[in-house]
Amino acid sequence: MVKGFSKAIILGNLTRDPEMRTTPSGTNVCSFSVAVNRSFRGANGQTTEQVSFIDCSAWGKTAEVICQYLHKGSGILVSGRLDQHSWEDKATGQKRSHVEITVEDFNFVGNTPGQGGGYNNGGGYEPSSQPSQDNVPATKPAPMGEVVPDDIPDGQIDLSDMPF
Repeated sequence: MVKGFSKAIILGNLTRDPEMRTTPSGTNVCSFSVAVNRSFRGANGQTTEQVSFIDCSAWGKTAEVICQYLHKGSGILVSGRLDQHSWEDKATGQKRSHVEITVEDFNFVGNTPGQGGGYNNGGGYEPSSQPSQDNVPATKPAPMGEVVPDDIPDGQIDLSDMPF
């Protein structure tokens, strides 16, 4: 028998402020919803915009960080597993179900506090490494792997002992 696998990755904006609650055992749980936009060209050739609203829940330290730093409109990249909850509606007697993403990893996206940081259950909070305005260098260093012409020395370069 095949072992199941569930993974969902979404990128969007919070539709409301995250709501924190605590379980009877003392574990923090944060609930929020993410709007995910998709645009496509219809049969008539016009571009159509579609929005999906995805419910998410985060637990423990992940929940605390999300509730502390994010608010309605904040951009977020969420990775997690799909969980389905089923129950019977006591008022109508109908069986009901709800699918949500249980957050395992996330990253702040866009213009939010801590931009560039994130949290993953394996390694903890990853703060942004962007320098403060006081420490901004006069020239922007090139990203790794990018060649800046001024950095190339005159003459020949021996590439025989380079790791590539």
